[in-house]
Parts: sequence; structure tokens; C-alpha cells
Amino acid sequence: MPTITSYTTKCDLTLPPPRRYGGRPRADDRAALAGIVYQLRTGVPWRLLPTRQLGCGSPVTCRRRLRDWQRAGVWRRLHQVLLDQLGHQGQLDWSRASLDSVSVRAKRGLPDRPEPDRPRQARLQVPSAGRPPWHPAGGVLVGANTHDSMLLERVVDAVMPVKGPRGRPGRPRKRPVKLHGDKGYDYPRCRRVLRRRGITPRIARRGIEASDRLGRHRYVAERSLAWLVGYRRLQVRYERRADILLGFAQLACALICLRSLHQPRV
Repeated sequence: MPTITSYTTKCDLTLPPPRRYGGRPRADDRAALAGIVYQLRTGVPWRLLPTRQLGCGSPVTCRRRLRDWQRAGVWRRLHQVLLDQLGHQGQLDWSRASLDSVSVRAKRGLPDRPEPDRPRQARLQVPSAGRPPWHPAGGVLVGANTHDSMLLERVVDAVMPVKGPRGRPGRPRKRPVKLHGDKGYDYPRCRRVLRRRGITPRIARRGIEASDRLGRHRYVAERSLAWLVGYRRLQVRYERRADILLGFAQLACALICLRSLHQPRV
């Protein structure tokens, strides 16, 4: 069964060159990746990482690799590679997409704010063809005091281009035909943003549509967000740096796509 490391090697992702300061031999990248994934799944503090059992060097080594690979765009590129694999297999359907956000409670505040800055992760969800799951295709990370409607343009533009099935010509696609959203996006500017990009808005209208009918096409977005926060490191924000948290989130999206690739197709 292929792993994240095998996909990284197959697609020739460029890792940042190691820094040579002398001292002990450099820890293996595969072992460091195992420590990062263990940290993401379990959410244990860095100091309690079982480095001896994993052979990943030290907690500082794993955190530095996570930081350096995030700066180099490795996690985003890995997520795009896995989405391309899903697109090649015809598991992505761009006829509908759903948008939602989730707030993550912060344990500590940022130094430039008197109150804890709780990040809100807005994710654009792309459905699979004919069967679940739906796959996260992009997202942004901002403070929880930002309204959902203010993130719509950024989230739509953050979707990565995905290649289509094998044998079908055409450019990589990043725009769904329809986009479903809840009443938090019921503003004329949100509809204008979508129409300028050739997307048909399917946004619930306040005071007109009943709330019990909103889950008809949007339940998959909430379910995908539940999968993301199922990784214990994303349930509570312990990291003061936003790039570290975003790196964990992008890695979690890649793991969700990797799990879908291994599921038998019906």
C-alpha cells in the first residue's frame, strides 16, 4: 500500500536542502514525517513525542521539519498531488461543491492581541463522484472574529487546480458549477463574487428558506470538517504560529485524500 512518502518520491516534490552545522547525523526525512503524522493524529505535546519508538530524532527535529516543509510549500503540493490522483481516477465531481467553516478554540493568545485569537478554518469542499467522501480542495486560516462572508473570495481562489480523468483532454479545473452555502453567505457581494468566476451560487436566503433543508447538499461539508478536527492536533490551537497550524491542516487534508484513494470503489 503506498504511503505519503512514496507519493512524495513518485511526484518528485522538492524538499528544502538540509542545513549543515556539523554535529550529529541528520535524522531521516521518513522518520521525521512519521513523527509529524503521529503528532497530528494524537495531539500529544511535542515533549512527549515517542522519538525512540519512532526513530524520528527529537521533537525539535520534527517541529523544524514541519516548519521548513511548510515554508517550502511541501504540504500544499502533496495535497494537490493526491487531488490529481483522485481526479485521474474520476472520483471528483465538479457539478456541486459546498462551503463551510469551523472555529478552533485557542489555548493561548497571540502576542499582539489582548484576547486569544481563535482561528477559523474555512474549507471549500469538493464532492466525489457517485459516492462519499467529499474531499477538501482548499482553505484559508484567519481569526474567528472574521465573518464567513468575508472569506468567500479568498477560499474560492485558494482552490488548487485539479487534473481530470485520464484520457480526457483539457486544462486542470478549479471551479465547480454550483457552490452551496448557508445563510451566513446571503449577501449580494457574495453572489457577485461567484458569478464573476462562472460559479452558480446556491446560497440559502435568510427569512425565506427553512434551516432544516440546508443540510440536503451541505452536510458533506460539515462531515469533512468533522474529519479534519478528528485529528486531535486540530481540535485545540496550542501553536502560537499560524503557519504551523496551517501546515497541520494541509497535512490532514492530504491524509483524508490518501485514505479515499485506498478505499475500494463500488
